[in-house]
Amino acid sequence: MALGIKGKMFAKKRYAEKALMKKTLAMHEESTSRRKVDDDVQDGAVPAYLLDRENTTRAKVLSNTIKQKRKEKAGKWDVPLPKVRPVAEDEMFKVMRSGKRRTKQWKRMVTKATFVGPSFTRKPPKYERFIRPSGLRFNKAHVTHPELKATFNLEIIGVKKNPNGPMYTSLGVMTKGTIIEVNVSELGLVTPAGKVVWGKYAQVTNNPENDGCVNAVLLV
Repeated sequence: MALGIKGKMFAKKRYAEKALMKKTLAMHEESTSRRKVDDDVQDGAVPAYLLDRENTTRAKVLSNTIKQKRKEKAGKWDVPLPKVRPVAEDEMFKVMRSGKRRTKQWKRMVTKATFVGPSFTRKPPKYERFIRPSGLRFNKAHVTHPELKATFNLEIIGVKKNPNGPMYTSLGVMTKGTIIEVNVSELGLVTPAGKVVWGKYAQVTNNPENDGCVNAVLLV
């Protein structure tokens, strides 16, 4: 089957990603950690020439970042709300009539809560297909940490995955069950390596368009 130039470019990019992932996995599989087996001390002393032959177990080290990357690729997380009600297109978008005689019907107004980045600039109103009302735009969320049992008002970095489809993800629509990325730098979370965690995922647990705020649970 002959692929177009777009297909070839996508295949090349995907191939490079796969190669990099395989390389990283191979690298992590090579670095194995050695630790002593906690056996009971047997009767009798061990000769000096056998001291360096102690039994060791090899634990394969696969870093958390790799596991996180895999989960991101698959778009699968252990989430508080595994199943959500699908939202119909008629409910998500309101048809906007345009043109001198109001006969054109190609514009849509998003009726759900959305997130747009700080550098977002609207297209000229004449050419804007999806209108995201500024009253329904949110840039902060009330995020609950399930282990600390505390809620924090954190900035939203982006919408990672909307369960209703990729189009809603790209539009930044936040409905119940959406995975969002929040800025957790003020919580002071650190990785095992000691680096400060900046962004973490959370799942929206309410209907923001009804409540006027975004409530979410941190995925830890």
